[in-house]
Amino acid sequence: MIVMSVVTALVLLALVTQAGIVAVQRAFPPQGGMVEVDGATLHVVDIGPRDGLPIVMLHGASSNLEAMRRPLGDLLAKDHRVILVDRPGHGWSTRARRQDSTPQIQARMIDDALGKLGIERAVFVVHSWSGALGARIALDHPGRVAGLVMLAPVTHPWRGGVGRYNEIIATPVIGPLLAYTVTLPLGYFVAEAGARSVFLPQTMPDGFVQDSATPLLLRPREFIANAYDLVTLKEAVAAQVARYGEIKAPVTVIAGEPDKTVKTNIHARPFAAMVPNAKLIVLPDLGHMVQNAVPDRVKAEIDTMIGKIVPAQAAAD
Repeated sequence: MIVMSVVTALVLLALVTQAGIVAVQRAFPPQGGMVEVDGATLHVVDIGPRDGLPIVMLHGASSNLEAMRRPLGDLLAKDHRVILVDRPGHGWSTRARRQDSTPQIQARMIDDALGKLGIERAVFVVHSWSGALGARIALDHPGRVAGLVMLAPVTHPWRGGVGRYNEIIATPVIGPLLAYTVTLPLGYFVAEAGARSVFLPQTMPDGFVQDSATPLLLRPREFIANAYDLVTLKEAVAAQVARYGEIKAPVTVIAGEPDKTVKTNIHARPFAAMVPNAKLIVLPDLGHMVQNAVPDRVKAEIDTMIGKIVPAQAAAD
């Protein structure tokens, strides 16, 4: 009887999950186009005027491109071409292998997509997890990177893990079993509280969870991809740390204290000290969601960077 009850409960949860997937995807449909690359199909939103140096925006973990679009991406798009990308496996992007979770692999996919879009060089604006990704693009595909703006970036190994639940979800068999039964129903109850904690000490804007399409994360295939991204990240950044001094592009790092999600003293400060052309801005009383808390300041720094890059490139040409 106990076994039958458990099986019945799992079947019911699986049915609820499938219904939830349909509802979530109807509520948050894709907003851009699809670009095929080796191992992935990337969802790309291209906004703003077509002239000038483009800006490519890459989101962090547990999110999608809407987390970068509102308000910062929309603000930048008033003056610049802005290309927002759902990282492989996130939002409306897919990836063929869950194991393609490292900054190295995702850098190659994004570089391929930009090439197909005709984007030769761009300023990259990256947040959190994508700090490691932005650094990797600058290292492996330097010709694509005119400049790099890093917001509360992950760049170095840290003590501890990334949460026991992520480790379980990335475990074969049991992880997918949980993802396809429990995660979505449970996530509806905890998503808002989890988002609020990332904003501290700032207050999460009203409607953020809906405006950022965060419920897309609760779909099983994305939740599993996100878990793989997180559990493989520490080893990935450890493998690239020694190369940071090779980055030639101008870099601006904006981080806050106290950021309790990605510690500034572990990541932003050491990274800026290693990169030859890095500018570090540490703002007091600023949490992890830099693009939401100080979008005008971030835009000003991006405008300043572009204002230096374009004349220098013109002179070189």
